[in-house]
Amino acid sequence: MLNAAAKSPRISARRILIVLLGAIGDVTRALPLLQRLRRGYPDARISWAVEPASAGLLHNHPSLDQVLVFDRRRGARAFLPFLRSIRAIKPDLTLDLQRHLKSGVISRASGAPLRLGFDRRNGREGNWLFNTDTIAPQDHFTSKLQQFMRFGDWLGLPDGEVSFELVLSDEEQQHVEGLLHDVPRPFVAAFVGSSCEARLWFPERTAAVADELARQGVHTVLVGGPADVAYANDTANAAHVALTNLAGRTELRDLVGVFQRSAAAFGPDSGPMHIAAAVGKPVVSLWGATSALRSAPWGSEAGVIEGSAECMPCYRKVCPIGRICMQHIDVATVVERLRRTLSP
Repeated sequence: MLNAAAKSPRISARRILIVLLGAIGDVTRALPLLQRLRRGYPDARISWAVEPASAGLLHNHPSLDQVLVFDRRRGARAFLPFLRSIRAIKPDLTLDLQRHLKSGVISRASGAPLRLGFDRRNGREGNWLFNTDTIAPQDHFTSKLQQFMRFGDWLGLPDGEVSFELVLSDEEQQHVEGLLHDVPRPFVAAFVGSSCEARLWFPERTAAVADELARQGVHTVLVGGPADVAYANDTANAAHVALTNLAGRTELRDLVGVFQRSAAAFGPDSGPMHIAAAVGKPVVSLWGATSALRSAPWGSEAGVIEGSAECMPCYRKVCPIGRICMQHIDVATVVERLRRTLSP
């Protein structure tokens, strides 16, 4: 990587487009590349193409000038107008971080003379055919954040500390204060859900961790989206102590504020896991169906707890054998790792 003394990138660009539509965790892990782009191109107009689920992370980001949201729920009716809005940007440089067919089409539609994407060995669905240049092949089981940073290396951008810069407005902070008004401190945030059922832990074990934390004077706040309400309710019902259940009651940006106020966080591989790490909180993460080598939360690699099964990581969405890998993660191990994290 280039050292911080490098003065300018190797490629000139006044308008830059980032194409990364998808998962909350991916968008979070690409924010350090955005920071690096801003350092390398301080006067450029930087835009980001994203889908609604992750758009909140980019709202009012200090290094971003424009967010273009593709509402995939509307299908082709939304896609063609979206492509026209992409074309209207007239970028000099497009970075395709998604590596799928859809992102390749968006990259090509941008009309940028330089469209940089992943190598064929890392792409899918012919994605590489839509870009003019590619970064070097990346080992599959390596940090995705570092894979995104390889785009900065290719461009010759100055290096620097990894920074996410997730900042809430005063109004947003006040809203979070309202959500946590009656919550005892300190508290640990338990992010209970995930985009894939195979990654989940178990409500009764999450409840047992909360019970043990309460004996140590630490409260537990459950966080998750609408799809995680049932898991959170089961956890609250199984616990012998009172929990604060915010599942289904928070927007994406609320999570930033909740994690900022927490002492630590724990749960399975998920988007909120990466948000907790991005705001600088220690994270204890639970792994089975996916690989921590690729997706461990930045700065909390020591908090990784892996299950055990011959088939892991399988990357299945649904496990046909009862999440055996996650069954091998016991309550005592999670509590002990959190205890170390919370010790002064």
